[in-house]
Amino acid sequence: MKEFLTLIRWKNLLIVTITMVLMRYFVIAPLLSQMSVILVSEPDTAAQMMLRLPWYEFIMLVFATVCLTAAGYVINDYFDIKTDLINRGKVIVGAGVSRRKAMMWHSIFNIAGVAAGFYISWKAGYFWLGILFLIVSGLLYFYSASYKRQFLIGNIIVALLTAMVPMLVVIFEWPPLYRYYTANAVTPPQIGIIFYWVGGFAIFAFLITLVREIIKDIEDFEGDVAYGRNTVPVVTGIMTARIISIFLILVTAGLLYGVWYFFLNDKITLIYISLAIVLPLLFVVYQLIIGTTKKQLHYSSRIIKFVMIAGVLYSVVVKVILDQNLV
Repeated sequence: MKEFLTLIRWKNLLIVTITMVLMRYFVIAPLLSQMSVILVSEPDTAAQMMLRLPWYEFIMLVFATVCLTAAGYVINDYFDIKTDLINRGKVIVGAGVSRRKAMMWHSIFNIAGVAAGFYISWKAGYFWLGILFLIVSGLLYFYSASYKRQFLIGNIIVALLTAMVPMLVVIFEWPPLYRYYTANAVTPPQIGIIFYWVGGFAIFAFLITLVREIIKDIEDFEGDVAYGRNTVPVVTGIMTARIISIFLILVTAGLLYGVWYFFLNDKITLIYISLAIVLPLLFVVYQLIIGTTKKQLHYSSRIIKFVMIAGVLYSVVVKVILDQNLV
């Protein structure tokens, strides 16, 4: 059981689940509560907007996302046996879990994830959206089989798929919101703001994941060279890969302060992003400049993961500042 849980990266799956829950209940729900509409049934009273996707359908959406993510981790370890032996000195597939069982679990998770994805798409009234889950399943497979060996393509795919996690919540919340308030409100409300807020989390997730993937490629340089993988550090050199990572970190920090300055301006957000996000990122920059060992690179990667979690937890701050009308 321990090997299986390690194989599917249960901690990461928990983060995916928490991210989606926080996006729904700590970002989208508070945003909607700030908007009022006049319902046809009660023309003399302004009513607060509410979530309209049933909770059990939201659970199905989370289930689909978690299953596809687990499938991606399994197939990635399946294709990385040789390089992992060089880079980490140990493997899960072929040792704790047989190759046959790994492929079996990959198939089970994929089928369950895609089926749940089509179901939730059908319930949302857009059955064709299920194709999105099918595409994700295919991308995760071909990422492990091919794309991760190609210059930058694999890194961008992982970053995009990570950014999709928060966006899926708003994508599937929007149809029932639109249908209900278009039919029942005197004037349909403008709910595009929920896309902007969740989109901010998605952009942050994209940039931070891209940084972490490049740092991990620097860490795995030896194994990637041995098996002819054209990762960023292999193609451009380790020094250039470090510079690219530092540049992306500085861009991320700049965007965070830019969004705060132009759109928020509350002290809580300023303190939070400075201490929980930017300060750790600056430490990573320092490590990338002076670090020479694999251990230091691995430590930087772990800090980036902490920053990712801190970024997700900013949703709690969002709920506070919205509930207290601080923005």
